[in-house]
Amino acid sequence: MILVVSHDEDHARAVVRRLEADGREVVRLDLADFPARGEITLDYAAAGEPVYTIRTPTAHVRLDRCHVAWWRRVRPFTVDRGLRTLRDQHFAMNETSQALHGLFHSLNCTWINPPALDGVAHHKPYQWEVARRMGLTLPRTLVTNEAGRARRFIQETGLGRTVFKGFIASADAWRETRLVRTEDLAALDAVQYAPVIFQEYVPGTDLRVTVVGDRVFAAEIDASQTGYPVDMRMVVHEARVRPVTLPSAVSDRLLRLMRTLGLVYGAIDLRRRPSGEYVFLEVNPAGQWLFVEERTGLPITAAVAALLAHLDGREPATASVSGSLRGGTP
Repeated sequence: MILVVSHDEDHARAVVRRLEADGREVVRLDLADFPARGEITLDYAAAGEPVYTIRTPTAHVRLDRCHVAWWRRVRPFTVDRGLRTLRDQHFAMNETSQALHGLFHSLNCTWINPPALDGVAHHKPYQWEVARRMGLTLPRTLVTNEAGRARRFIQETGLGRTVFKGFIASADAWRETRLVRTEDLAALDAVQYAPVIFQEYVPGTDLRVTVVGDRVFAAEIDASQTGYPVDMRMVVHEARVRPVTLPSAVSDRLLRLMRTLGLVYGAIDLRRRPSGEYVFLEVNPAGQWLFVEERTGLPITAAVAALLAHLDGREPATASVSGSLRGGTP
């Protein structure tokens, strides 16, 4: 049985449809169903193996039968509306977290990605340090909530040559990467409320590199002639997108980065300077790939499905995996 811990988003649907078309047994769990709409039972008998049962509006399954699990863009828990106080709501969420995450770590299955490692790898300062150790080039970067230090960095890097961005850019709290302009300087004191990423702007061409096991799918995204070349995410529909082959030295460093982070899947953002130098920006352990696949024909959905099927123990390997994938502790 293949477990998919995700909500009903397009990337998860594409993989699940492919697996089911091949006759695989797939169970999808949305953590937002718990505890309000979901039930969990962990039965540790005096003798024999424990039985782990999950019931949601869309699934009723014994998870002790799980061989492989895909952890992708999980949603927060939802508590029952009958709990009126924040104290009671937090208690219900914490107890649910203890039960479910304890269950996930107990499963004798292989994870893409191991939940704990996936969570740690989302932290950009950790990514940058590992990337630096792997020999990848990083742009000059400052993270600070000290306005004076931010002003000095901008003065040194230059107006129009410095970008600022948040650590998280979710659909419900979107913040694109922006160049620092003169009018932004008057608002710099606001960094006291939360650390901000300031970074040297790297002119050049974007690359989205999707890693599935040991397979590397690279796409060049040229946003230079679009209305907003600072952040290709804003104008990807205008950009020129094509598949490319990375230099082997760059691919090798990216694969070592993934293994060191403990990730099996990840979407990596690079920029290639006009000089040809590749600059590492970040890796998203749950990054999107369909916008690349649809524009380039790169078979990323097929690779994810093939890897899950292989790890389920019933297919010859078409995407190999390195490193330890069990458990989920660093």
